[in-house]
Amino acid sequence: MVRKEIYGVRRAVESAYDGICTVIEYRSARDEDSGITRQCEIKTAENIPCKLSFELNYPARQTGDVSEISQRAKLFVAPDTNIRNGSKIIVEQHGKTFEYAFSGETAVYPTHREIRISPFIKWA
Repeated sequence: MVRKEIYGVRRAVESAYDGICTVIEYRSARDEDSGITRQCEIKTAENIPCKLSFELNYPARQTGDVSEISQRAKLFVAPDTNIRNGSKIIVEQHGKTFEYAFSGETAVYPTHREIRISPFIKWA
């Protein structure tokens, strides 16, 4: 009975997913033509149903000659979706495209997975 209830809750959570995401990792790959191994972006998953939720969105703060933007967000995906720490996540939701970096621990529940993300700046 409990598993059936969890499945119903999972379906309800997933019905709120109104975006899709693509996962990109920065890792070594060998160029077949030259035989040289280089660091490059590798797409590891795409068209993953998701929900982008903004947790905090502070106004820009001026520091010297640069404006600093602070934003915290969460990405909700199915519990069996694995995204490696350090990945770039491109989210398409409500007609807009956002680039984020995953750099935290994932909260995994029977019904969904919550991933803390922040705006992507550059590869570490």
